[in-house]
Amino acid sequence: MRVLFKAVVSGLCSALIAGAALAQSFPNKTVTLVVPYPAGGPSDFFARKVQPDTQAKLGQTVIIENVGGAGGSIGLSKVLNAPADGHTLALGSPMELVLAPLAIQGVKYKPEDFKMVAQFATTNTILAVRSTLGVKTLDELLAYARKNPGTPLSYGSVGPGSLYHLIGEKFTQLTKINTLHVPYKGIAPLLNELMGGQIDMAFLPLAGSIPATIKDGKIQGLAVTAKTPHPLFKQYPAMAAIKGMEGMDFEIWSGIQVHKNTPDEVVAVLNKAFYAAAEVPETRTAFEASGNVVLPSRTPAELARIYQNEIQRYTGIAKSINLQPQ
Repeated sequence: MRVLFKAVVSGLCSALIAGAALAQSFPNKTVTLVVPYPAGGPSDFFARKVQPDTQAKLGQTVIIENVGGAGGSIGLSKVLNAPADGHTLALGSPMELVLAPLAIQGVKYKPEDFKMVAQFATTNTILAVRSTLGVKTLDELLAYARKNPGTPLSYGSVGPGSLYHLIGEKFTQLTKINTLHVPYKGIAPLLNELMGGQIDMAFLPLAGSIPATIKDGKIQGLAVTAKTPHPLFKQYPAMAAIKGMEGMDFEIWSGIQVHKNTPDEVVAVLNKAFYAAAEVPETRTAFEASGNVVLPSRTPAELARIYQNEIQRYTGIAKSINLQPQ
């Protein structure tokens, strides 16, 4: 028994020493932060805001790589195909992590293949229409659709199975209007098409460049997907507070993920670095000014529990609208 006890203690000590050594040596090369959408969208906004200070905290170069397509799944697959050593990260949300595997037949990963490193902020989405549609309120939009039942209102998303697609389908179910889904590879091209009048409407994240685009009159905001008005955009009614539309309560969180096999010691280093970067006053102000609610720092263990709850939540939403893989 004494020999066994000594062996166990020796093994634990060796593991602790190895873990400490790994934490001290990480990172030992350039860190790549994969944004699973083209440059210019909200995910890209988060990445570029935290990149400089994260780079300073880690003491290694952090580069941002935009890899769009297939609802964000191409970028996340790139992270999983890289070594699970913490040098290749994803800036993801429920859309790519949870919904893409449910909606896209070609996606081979599962939500559980990732480990959460940090969550920065949440934001609601806003229903916006092209400025040339001639409607200023949600009631006017619904009246317009019902006067023209043979002509579907086209709405954009960042791909089949994305949260914006699910919200659009839920909206269609509740309002019983005729709509047509138009998928894009990212928010940036979607927004350009909406501003240009090529599509009629979209549910967009109330973050990044979207608020300024609405303020400048390039698109028309109608309502937010929440139970109460957004504190920074109180002029837009809360859609989920309207009778018959209680299900229109959606929010999006953004954060950092790694391959599930990434050592805990490496995750701990990344966790501290990214949260320190997000808490820099200028960065926090930028997040809040663009419509986000900044989340508090959380440990990897806390994030693991939150992530599991989010998997269950969004899987339930997908089932509620009978989302089928395409």
